[in-house]
Amino acid sequence: MYKSHRAEWLLVGAALTYAFNGVVSKWVLETGLSSIRLTEIRTLGAVVFIGSWVLIKNPSSLKIPLKQLPEMLLFGLIAVAGVQAFYFYSISKMPVSVALLIEFTAPIWITIYLRFIKKESVAKSMWYGLTLGFGGLILLAQVWKGLTLNGLGVISGFLDALSLAYYYYKASELTKKMTSEAVLTWGMGICALLLSFVQPWWSFPFKVFTEQIPLNGHFAGHGLPGWILILWIILPGTVLPYVLVIRGISGLNPATASTIGMLEPISAGIFAWILLNESLNLIQLIGAATVLVGIYFADRASTNTH
Repeated sequence: MYKSHRAEWLLVGAALTYAFNGVVSKWVLETGLSSIRLTEIRTLGAVVFIGSWVLIKNPSSLKIPLKQLPEMLLFGLIAVAGVQAFYFYSISKMPVSVALLIEFTAPIWITIYLRFIKKESVAKSMWYGLTLGFGGLILLAQVWKGLTLNGLGVISGFLDALSLAYYYYKASELTKKMTSEAVLTWGMGICALLLSFVQPWWSFPFKVFTEQIPLNGHFAGHGLPGWILILWIILPGTVLPYVLVIRGISGLNPATASTIGMLEPISAGIFAWILLNESLNLIQLIGAATVLVGIYFADRASTNTH
């Protein structure tokens, strides 16, 4: 059973590890560390571990034609840096589960790209799915109350969703030309290099590694050293799920892969409920359910167009 659904199981594992990482990341962000700084240390740590593995195992896989460099630069900028930075900013402004629900409108944006940019036909059920998805987001954000979830957080969530859509689509193309690990090394490396210029390392608040970080929610009153939490964010929170996603994408189309990724907001909601004591009111729960139904129909339609 595992072998016949290997790609799906890899993506399920990635969704679960990403979701739990959201909780750990929120603890670190609440110390005052910016979303960009967390992305910076997370990406550098990941590229050190993944890059070292590639250099030992298959260094020649990192070689790419010069004409492919712009493509890799965009992948590192949007698919790696964009997804992480917008995600961290979103969860710093609103509940993890809500940020992830918005992020996983990515299948909708993939479909819009296929229809209006690639000029592929799209089934009517896709538009029904889009309508349900956006209607659910209106309920989720409660826009009639002035975006009570935090306007900037919602905007960042949508930018995150667009970046994630690009990640799924472009990764599925790149893994046809390169190994999964090589794609990640290039993407993470470009992101780390970019962020080192945006916010130089000599001004990094290294005290976050040594200070005791309080754990709120269920573990209120307890704390852990910053280096433990950051190491978790780098290894099981970044390296592991990124490798699982890239390998899973290579066996599925981007629409199907992004739909399986929707397990992340569901599991993140469970983790946040257990660990962070986060909750949604009835209208927001209805909105969240509507979003998931909308994305489901949208993805079913987009899958049929492939």
